[in-house]
Amino acid sequence: MAAGAGPRGIGAQPGALKRKLQSPHGNPPEKRQRKPSLNTFRKGATEADRRGKGNPPQQPVPKKQLTDNRNESQKSRPFIKTSSLFKNNPDIPEIHRKAVQQVQENVFTTDSFSQLDLHPHLISTINTVLNISSMTSVQKETIPVLLQGRDALVRSQTGSGKTLAYGIPLVQSLQGMESKIQRSDGPYALVLVPTRELALQSFDTMQKLLKPFTWIVPGVLMGGEKRKSEKARLRKGINILISTPGRLVDHIKSTECIHFRHTRWLIIDEADRILDLGFEKDVAVILNTLNAHRETRQNVLLSATLTEGVTRLADISLNDPVSISIADEIQKVLKPASQKDREASSSSNCTEQENFAVPEKLKQYFVIVPSKLRLVTLAAFILGKCKFEKHHKMIIFFSSCEQVEFYYDLLVKVLAGGPELEQPGHSSPSSVSLQFLRLHGDMEQEERTEVFQEFLKSKTGVLLCTDVAARGLDLPQVTWIVQCNAPASPAEYIHRIGRTARIGCHGNSLLVLAPSEAGYVSLLASHKINVSEMKMEKVLTSLMKDDRFKLHRPGRKKSCGTNPQEVRERATVLQTKFENHVHSSEGTVRWAKKALQSFLCAYTTYPRNLKHIFHIKSLHLGHVAKSFGLRDAPQNLTALPAAGSKKKTKPRPKRSDLLKKTHGKRRLAEILRSEYSSGMDTKVRRKKKRRKPGNQQIPT
Repeated sequence: MAAGAGPRGIGAQPGALKRKLQSPHGNPPEKRQRKPSLNTFRKGATEADRRGKGNPPQQPVPKKQLTDNRNESQKSRPFIKTSSLFKNNPDIPEIHRKAVQQVQENVFTTDSFSQLDLHPHLISTINTVLNISSMTSVQKETIPVLLQGRDALVRSQTGSGKTLAYGIPLVQSLQGMESKIQRSDGPYALVLVPTRELALQSFDTMQKLLKPFTWIVPGVLMGGEKRKSEKARLRKGINILISTPGRLVDHIKSTECIHFRHTRWLIIDEADRILDLGFEKDVAVILNTLNAHRETRQNVLLSATLTEGVTRLADISLNDPVSISIADEIQKVLKPASQKDREASSSSNCTEQENFAVPEKLKQYFVIVPSKLRLVTLAAFILGKCKFEKHHKMIIFFSSCEQVEFYYDLLVKVLAGGPELEQPGHSSPSSVSLQFLRLHGDMEQEERTEVFQEFLKSKTGVLLCTDVAARGLDLPQVTWIVQCNAPASPAEYIHRIGRTARIGCHGNSLLVLAPSEAGYVSLLASHKINVSEMKMEKVLTSLMKDDRFKLHRPGRKKSCGTNPQEVRERATVLQTKFENHVHSSEGTVRWAKKALQSFLCAYTTYPRNLKHIFHIKSLHLGHVAKSFGLRDAPQNLTALPAAGSKKKTKPRPKRSDLLKKTHGKRRLAEILRSEYSSGMDTKVRRKKKRRKPGNQQIPT
């Protein structure tokens, strides 16, 4: 009864007064507040405030409650801006698939380098400087073949030691030449690699191997460096030249002192990636230049995956090669038997049947997360592994440079920085600071090198990057690989996860998928890649360990265990912090829109055979915007690429035509407009007419 809940003295009043108190409001405030929800809590507090002020006899008891309610009202005010993260999300599908037997390679053998016919000083360097005693499987198979002077196509899982597989026979061959090598002779060996970071890493390995043989000079050429200093090094002489294809072609065309008269080795490392990046014409120019100076040489192609392009490159660059493939279940065929077979091998059906070898000690997971929850789930995963567990080193892959820059700034400001981080009275794990680094192709070369070296030496940290770090890099002690955007092919997936569990070490990988992208798990299974499911709810429970995201309420006992309701509340608090930072200035809002747009543009570039999994029409623009800290779907997003363009856009073209050309900014705007035509294009057009001047304020 209501009288029992009221203050003293009300029971002695006449019955009419009781009815007067009860009739307009129903239950008393205490009962109305027993089940407060996140959205109604502030509303209940203001109602209690009104009652406290209207009844003088209630003043002694509600005074403290009134103060608490005012404080809680202020604390809960930001949540009015945040829509519910856990409503109106698509259902997470059940993944029904058979467990597959992955292709396994035995990484290590019992054979030592002393069993090979190598120079004693070289063996000593391998054992003492590189701290390696036994050969890996790819080294055992490859080194004897290359010491015989044969051409080779080497295919082995990433992280299996392919750099030493060609580096050791190369150094053995050059140091044993009858006429001692002179620096002025120029390149005796040319090593092509796809990225600048891999060029630096290969150069470092070669320097260590050449320690006893000081007369052989290694050198590196790559974009971002000053041409003048590189020309000076070429003039002095480089005997083992490591280079990216584009930079080498630049010097071939513009540097007179470069020549290949003595070149006896050509090594193309990560050959499939070189072709993927569009360097096929550059490789053709390099091959023609080498053939013009000297036709006889030893050629080696190395890759973790064997694509149709690599097979074609092998046909034109290798002479009667030995095909070395370590995994037992991989077909050891280099050339198709006939032209028909070659045409068949270029079809998607052939690549779909290709199986990939995965490191034995690598545990692979996937998590299905609705778009609205991607940001808080990623943040909770980072906190759980890198803050509350010890000695984790993580690489997170995104599909564009803009996303890397945006998420780097967001995570540093919200998760790693600020006075809230230092909380007195907490255990040491919660006070551990998070270190974030970023690496992508739009950075200056000096900064890229600095970040690469810093992450290489650090024992913990989180590296946000694009696929520039997906190939060949040997980053020690990396324990987690997180892929926020699924790669465009299973081969690229293999290269990304290959940054961990290298050469027999333990490692883990996590693939983040939207509910509409669940079919990617079956695609991986068809390539004999087995991934286990990790539940989103389990990832979010990490937020219970960080009191920065606790929702304070009066009279609430300290939570025990993992209460699902409180986990959701904390996730909403964290999302609010992200959104408050993004909306704190016009500049951060523009950054978020730019990152969102780059994500949508990248989403349209998935190959045709994956469109049934990654189709832009399956995305909810408002939900995706939440994952970039935006409170609403941007109305003028399609105008971003065309800002400053004076030409009027033509009527919406056919979808098939749009998929052919996606490079121009105006074309991208048309893609987004056509892809979001269902129920959204009218709103976008109306806003565009009304807010024409505002569109030009947002940078492209």
